[in-house]
Amino acid sequence: MSRLDTAMSETGEGYDDEFVLDPKVQESIGRSLKAHYDDIINAPVPDKFLVLLAQLEATEQRAAGASSDECK
Repeated sequence: MSRLDTAMSETGEGYDDEFVLDPKVQESIGRSLKAHYDDIINAPVPDKFLVLLAQLEATEQRAAGASSDECK
């Protein structure tokens, strides 16, 4: 029997349309998801992306400067 089967049998639920996990299982999944999310958020931005963002910003500034020159 899998952990999911055990969790479901302990709550008296079966494999029907209304699927409810044990609150302890839900908490465990929530903690695990939060830990993964925090790792992703705190990861450094790769240098390649920083270069691409700088290029995009420079292009936008040139375009904004060109359009303001045309309005004069």
